[in-house]
Amino acid sequence: MAYGVQHVHLKTRDPKQTMQFYVDNFGATVKAEIPGRGFRLDLHGLQLNITTLIASQKHEQRYGIEHIAVDTDDYDGTLVRMRENGVKILEEMPPNNGRRVCFVEAPDGAQMELIERV
Repeated sequence: MAYGVQHVHLKTRDPKQTMQFYVDNFGATVKAEIPGRGFRLDLHGLQLNITTLIASQKHEQRYGIEHIAVDTDDYDGTLVRMRENGVKILEEMPPNNGRRVCFVEAPDGAQMELIERV
């Protein structure tokens, strides 16, 4: 199984203000505005997604660095291994842009997002 860091997701009450903070202070560039949600930034090669809480996601959401996302070329195999290891699956999302996505619980309540690489 191959993995890669896909993005870091920051959730905030004010996505525009948070986006501007990273642009003004850390030299991030805006890659896209996510209509009704927030922004996608390039922070020197690291993708930052900055949004408010997302109503369509039913798992517990937090403000701050909410999760780290990784993608995999073996989504099914990865989920099988995680379940065998006792990892708690918080939510499996409907496919988006042809990709399956789920959220899992990491130690101490942290979250990871697993994205199917297409």
